[in-house]
Amino acid sequence: MLKEAIYHRPKDNFAYAYDDNTLHIRLRTRKSDIERVNLLYGDPYEWENDQWQINKMAMRKSGSDELFDYWLAEVIPPYRRLRYGFELLAESKRIIYTEKGFYDEVPCDDTAYYFCFPFLNKADIFQAPEWVKDTVWYQIFPERFANGNNALNPEGTLPWGSAEPTPTSFFGGDFEGIIQRIDYLVELGINGIYFTPIFKAPSNHKYDTIDYFEIDPQFGDKQTFKRLVDLCHQKGIRVMLDAVFNHSGYYFAPFQDVLKHRERSKYKDWFHIHEFPLRTSPRPNYDTFAFVPTMPKLNTENPEVKQYLLDVATYWISEFDIDGWRLDVANEVDHQFWREFRQAVKAIKPDVYILGEIWHDAMPWLRGDQFDAVMNYPFTNGALRFFAKQEISASTFAHMMTQVLHSYPMNVNESAFNLLGSHDTPRMLTVCGGDVQKAKLLFLFQLSFTGTPCIYYGDEIGMTGGQDPGCRKCMVWDESEQNRNLFAHVQKLISLRKTYKAFGNRGQLYFIDAGDETNHLIYIKTYEDETIVFLINNSEQETNLSLPLFLKGKRLTNIWTAESFAIASDSWQVTLPPYGFAIYQVEK
Repeated sequence: MLKEAIYHRPKDNFAYAYDDNTLHIRLRTRKSDIERVNLLYGDPYEWENDQWQINKMAMRKSGSDELFDYWLAEVIPPYRRLRYGFELLAESKRIIYTEKGFYDEVPCDDTAYYFCFPFLNKADIFQAPEWVKDTVWYQIFPERFANGNNALNPEGTLPWGSAEPTPTSFFGGDFEGIIQRIDYLVELGINGIYFTPIFKAPSNHKYDTIDYFEIDPQFGDKQTFKRLVDLCHQKGIRVMLDAVFNHSGYYFAPFQDVLKHRERSKYKDWFHIHEFPLRTSPRPNYDTFAFVPTMPKLNTENPEVKQYLLDVATYWISEFDIDGWRLDVANEVDHQFWREFRQAVKAIKPDVYILGEIWHDAMPWLRGDQFDAVMNYPFTNGALRFFAKQEISASTFAHMMTQVLHSYPMNVNESAFNLLGSHDTPRMLTVCGGDVQKAKLLFLFQLSFTGTPCIYYGDEIGMTGGQDPGCRKCMVWDESEQNRNLFAHVQKLISLRKTYKAFGNRGQLYFIDAGDETNHLIYIKTYEDETIVFLINNSEQETNLSLPLFLKGKRLTNIWTAESFAIASDSWQVTLPPYGFAIYQVEK
């Protein structure tokens, strides 16, 4: 037993309250080093004859990556408090692991040896909106989705789809166009829309806000936006807006006041200014997003700035009943601001969804006091590298996804925002080299993975495009130019996700097999007594896959083809075509 690899901490993703009654306890050990693990636990005040009373529960292996095995115990402490340690067994060896270190025998004379979960306070439980778990999002870049009112077109607007997009081009997308196309989204099956910024700004992307309380006139007015939100809600679709609170635009009135009045400006402390007068080159002498001089960073520790932005956040909820905020460059804003942001918006609408843009380990933002989720870029990168680029093996991919699932508590994973492409990245079909079969497998994995998936507008009909601005082409509305077969594929996957709880976000995912030679995956998802088995051939060769032994004697239904059969032998095989897949429901 390699003691150096055994790890636990009594917080975050290793020990947390899953719900009002249940604690999840995780342990990490070296891969294939430990055969069995038991959780040793008890109430800290249960004593008899000067001996602490200890219970024992077998932990299950919840996953493995390249270096480690992960173990999980789900405990319901009778008095909502717990002291606990671990019994690890391998061959004839046995060790006890506690907060104080390793022991040969179980210490019973003092609870101070053990890890402590002091009390399961309801206020400390991570709680994302329940509706998010069953939401399939659709990201819309409003300037490029549909032009429904030419009278709103900015000067120099180009005919729809008449040219390749540039950083400064306009094509006239607006709210009226989205309203006119809402039935398309209903047909696809999505039930959440994420809009990139809609507030007044000079650019086509609107991440350089001029006025946070005003709609950009090229999109319409507040009455039209209210009509759009109401229509979405009538169709069962939630609406999430993009908040750029890390920085403003260059023409934001307070920043213009600073440019004009310098040290005398009452807004000089709204920004991070190094010296006066302000200059933009060779680099700005004030903090910005990256080194972009037109995006000055806001000082969210300033009480006036904080109140202004909190007023913005609550205004769009109270006045327009939006359902969520996506927070741009969220990791560069101070934690205290996000804590107060959460309190403010949840006070108005308790089930509003708070999504942060963070590309790295986001555990500090996901402890229940700030965000409900972050954009799950580790998922994105792993999926694209395996399915689209085919630059990693099946086992490496399975290890990466296992790490993703064990980086956060299970209830955090259930609200994670899983995307394959966005306005910031090349389109998924372009990353796939134009291979639609690879794109179909990407959608299959995304829509069967834990979390809340998001489709970037047009990906479902095979739109292509490179890095920004190439990924921001006008939506293609001529059906003869759409890949309707890909559309039907995505539509069917969304329907299956809604129909089978194990298929969707309720199911717990386990990798059963990852074959490097044939580049295949087998994973299962379980929810209560429902089990679904997924087989994926991510190669250009036909392959034969053996079904897991635990399925012997079971009756299976391929929920993609509706074919049913029973497994009578130990070596039942399934033949998958190149880039083929099978999805089997195990009958109860």
